[in-house]
Amino acid sequence: MDRSRTPSVPTHRDELEIELGDRFYLLRVRKLRQARSIAVSADTVKGEVRLTMPLHVSTAQALRFVQSKSDWLVDRFAEALPPVPIVNGAEIAFAGESHFISWSRDFSRKPLKIGDEIRVGGPEDRIQSRVLDWMKAQARDAYVDDLAYYCVRAGSDLPTLSVGDARRRWGSCSGRQAIRMNWRLIMAPPMVRRSVVAHEVAHLRHMNHSPAFYALLDEIFEGKRRDADRWLKQHGSALHLIGAPARTA
Repeated sequence: MDRSRTPSVPTHRDELEIELGDRFYLLRVRKLRQARSIAVSADTVKGEVRLTMPLHVSTAQALRFVQSKSDWLVDRFAEALPPVPIVNGAEIAFAGESHFISWSRDFSRKPLKIGDEIRVGGPEDRIQSRVLDWMKAQARDAYVDDLAYYCVRAGSDLPTLSVGDARRRWGSCSGRQAIRMNWRLIMAPPMVRRSVVAHEVAHLRHMNHSPAFYALLDEIFEGKRRDADRWLKQHGSALHLIGAPARTA
């Protein structure tokens, strides 16, 4: 049986809808000048299908390619872990350790970490938004300290810091002396978070991955970067599930 149907007419230039199995998924299409072939992937966190295609390829041809991968896409979504909502009693990671969300109307609306609990008050339906805002603020504070430490060690000026939630990058450094970090690393062990900060600081002097770059990184980072890289490969995708939007049926 055909497990997909022709995507519906897009409501936006780069967004369509596709049926896979018995569910509908948003199909995000990107035409890139540098793309050499059609590529399709399953974003199992957001519950979306991503399609990248060269400029010379027709949309109809690209959509036929997606349909040919329908069984593979269904399997990827079936294997994916579900998003983890932040609700009363939920267990989430903070600084590499498990913490339980504890809610009471008597608690302060501003989350407070006490032992292995993160206590939060206010309306119960606002638990997730309050905890997420709190973790993002904690991440920014940690990054400010991390950057100050590693910039001194690297002999670099402090860059402009921004904190976001990039799906595919934990950190990035621009040639304009600006560093952008993913707030979700506040959930990882501190040495993992710090390894990413040190990595981006090293890029302030070497915008590449040359031997000189890695020599500087190993000089300024006090931990074992390969262990940190290994941790992110094994556990990084799980960080994106915490507080992620629920997938629609």
